[in-house]
Amino acid sequence: MRNMQILFVLFWVLGILAHDSFCANVSYDHRALVIDGKRRVLISGSIHYPRSTPEMWPDLIQKSKDGGLDVIETYVFWNIHEPVRNQYDFEGRKDLVKFVKTVAAAGLYVHLRIGPYVCAEWNYGGFPLWLHFIPGIQLRTDNEPFKAEMQRFTAKIVDMMKQEKLYASQGGPIILSQIENEYGNIDAAYGAAAKTYINWAATMATSLDTGVPWVMCQQADAPNPIINTCNGFYCDQFTPNSNQKPKMWTENWTGWFLSFGGAVPYRPVEDIAFSVARFYQRGGTFQNYYMYHGGTNFGRTTGGPFISTSYDYDAPIDEYGMVRQPKWGHLKDVHKAIKLCEEALISTDPTISSLGPNLEAAVYKTGSVCAAFLANVGTGSDATVNFNGNTYSVPAWSVSILPDCKNVVLNTAKINSATMMSSFKSESLTEDAGTSEDSVSGWSWISEPVGISKADAFTKSGLLDQINTTADRSDYLWYSISIDVKEVEPQAVLHIESLGHALHAFINGKLSGSGTGNSGKTKVTLDIPVALVAGKNTIDLLSLTVGLQNYGAFFDTWGAGITGPVQLKGLKNGGTLDLSSQQWTYQVGLKGEDLGLSSGTSGQWSSQSPLPKKQPLIWYKTTLAAPSGSNPVAIDFTGMGKGEAWVNGQSIGRYWPTYVSPNKGCTDSCNYRGSYSSSKCLKNCGKPSQTLYHVPRSWLQPNGNTLVLFEERGGDPTQISFTTKQIGSLCSHISESHPSPVELWNSDTASGTNLGPLLSLECPYPNQVISSIKFASFGTPQGTCGNFNHGRCSSNKALSIVQKECIGTSSCRIGVSSSVFGDPCKGVTKSLAVEAACT
Repeated sequence: MRNMQILFVLFWVLGILAHDSFCANVSYDHRALVIDGKRRVLISGSIHYPRSTPEMWPDLIQKSKDGGLDVIETYVFWNIHEPVRNQYDFEGRKDLVKFVKTVAAAGLYVHLRIGPYVCAEWNYGGFPLWLHFIPGIQLRTDNEPFKAEMQRFTAKIVDMMKQEKLYASQGGPIILSQIENEYGNIDAAYGAAAKTYINWAATMATSLDTGVPWVMCQQADAPNPIINTCNGFYCDQFTPNSNQKPKMWTENWTGWFLSFGGAVPYRPVEDIAFSVARFYQRGGTFQNYYMYHGGTNFGRTTGGPFISTSYDYDAPIDEYGMVRQPKWGHLKDVHKAIKLCEEALISTDPTISSLGPNLEAAVYKTGSVCAAFLANVGTGSDATVNFNGNTYSVPAWSVSILPDCKNVVLNTAKINSATMMSSFKSESLTEDAGTSEDSVSGWSWISEPVGISKADAFTKSGLLDQINTTADRSDYLWYSISIDVKEVEPQAVLHIESLGHALHAFINGKLSGSGTGNSGKTKVTLDIPVALVAGKNTIDLLSLTVGLQNYGAFFDTWGAGITGPVQLKGLKNGGTLDLSSQQWTYQVGLKGEDLGLSSGTSGQWSSQSPLPKKQPLIWYKTTLAAPSGSNPVAIDFTGMGKGEAWVNGQSIGRYWPTYVSPNKGCTDSCNYRGSYSSSKCLKNCGKPSQTLYHVPRSWLQPNGNTLVLFEERGGDPTQISFTTKQIGSLCSHISESHPSPVELWNSDTASGTNLGPLLSLECPYPNQVISSIKFASFGTPQGTCGNFNHGRCSSNKALSIVQKECIGTSSCRIGVSSSVFGDPCKGVTKSLAVEAACT
């Protein structure tokens, strides 16, 4: 293992030296980015450094390179780097320089999206909350206090990159930078000041002299020399605001984010491939996947509000760092096909012509170089088209790519890449031998006091905005009041109105009711029946945020918390008592937060039986051993309510397995044909939005790991378990009409097209072999991976042929043709479906 580490360091150093050995001049013209005098077709993918760990970065970046990427794109997250004004943090997951150097070591370029507003489903859009308290400030407009802070931070990041010689002009990997972000979506709300602000931002950025171009996404009026770029599910129809600027796509959304209380969105790879091919078909030369690896919203970094801890995004590399097949593999093939066309693409503009209704050809031809794209943008019927004297079948909602204007190397609707089925294997949390805790369950606990328990509590008249009060130091704010009642009030109703995001109401120390908003409506209104006793009654309201707003005009002013009214209704005298303007006592955060209970080392943990379960406001702690092996790890929080979890002092994020998605809107299969939207393809309806929470392997040691939970609603920690992500079946389904694998293309002879379709299987891990064939059928097989079945015709030789060819090997390839399997049904286009297992 040590030798491997030494080799990695050696390769890393050599990679850095290689990038330091030359300086690249980066410019642009109307066709493309120009690097050292040569136009480039570039394929990029977003990986956000704080959403994974430094230990994961090299593997994520290498998988990106293996998938055909040229560029890694990341935002720069202001609030994690400057949590306190003029106090900076670039350690661990925040080590931006290390991340950029890791990309350089892999031989890839970087697009650094400084912003510094990022959106990104990130807390407060990436702004540090202390900005909110600067006198006279207005964010994202022509406002001097804001511009001063924005310029200071942008210059800080640029200077850091320059000091490390990371711009391409210095021999580094950064070929692009972005200033602002999607401002054009909301700039109308800021009036005339929006235009002056954008012009200022452009001038400020270019004055920093990075030596590389700057872009603004979704900014149609981006001033020269800033390149305006497109974000969306499709950008083939996008045109830059000058014929001197290239057509660039900074965000091709590979899926969508998950919200607590929502179903899980996904986007079929056939549709993504279609969108990519259409973009390059119609003159694009730079496209970025958002996200290529989404990762995890550790700690309290999620925005939204109500964005889940998982930021998987249905990306080609999943939250845990594993390639998602067939998405990763099919897009890799698309990238190879596009790169086969690069010489033609960079040489000229496309000639676009109609081949019929919803049918289009684009030809790039100069001299002897020719590449073509044939598109069927109809959603209903496959089509046969005549092009250059030849006949081609183009399925609905697909693009065929012809690197020589003659032979189809790839069709976006026909997937050659295998599918990998994954699952999570559960194992109980293993208590270490010799633990000091004598509880039978292995858990110890501390109760969080209800109401005011800290010395820094204060009293004010009226109801305060939560964000103004907490400055986001905690999710939690206590609102506490005491009232005297002359006689018993058995049927009173406590009415509470809150801007959100959730709250718990305690009457005389007992939880009486809870309420929560959702991603569509954050406000909470509660009517809670309460029984008041004669004499003093205490009302303690625990208000909480679930990530601060990150998008929208003036989002920084939207506020949160209990703004009222708060009323007692249905009193015996028939009246209503309005508590809103009375004296309230406030406490920012929890006593356990101040005591540092999340580390597991502080406080008087109790281990006496019985362990309190299904009770609110409990801190739990246990000591456990890590799951064996190297597979990715998650904790299954089934049985818990809502809270936050820490492993060895590191927050793995907010958990909320009790927030269930609506029981409608999902489909068993999603038709990729037709325009995609974030609600088109959903799964997991009627189930918890998220039960599994990623624990990076690097945060675990073999034994002696401390897991701490703060449970605010009530749960049973003995039900939670470790899970490891496993690869199960490996599947492929290839028809006789598929092109040959793109890597077999030979531009001189086009011999690859003569080999015919091939079914390929390859075990995902080194030292694995195909151990069994669970299903094989040649003919008209039906179904999907894990659920294949024979169609009306099937070769009786298919299983034995596949077994002979594949079992005992790490990979195998089989020709999909009647010459291999016989012809079980003449005159019908046949296909081969195989499901295999690797061990």
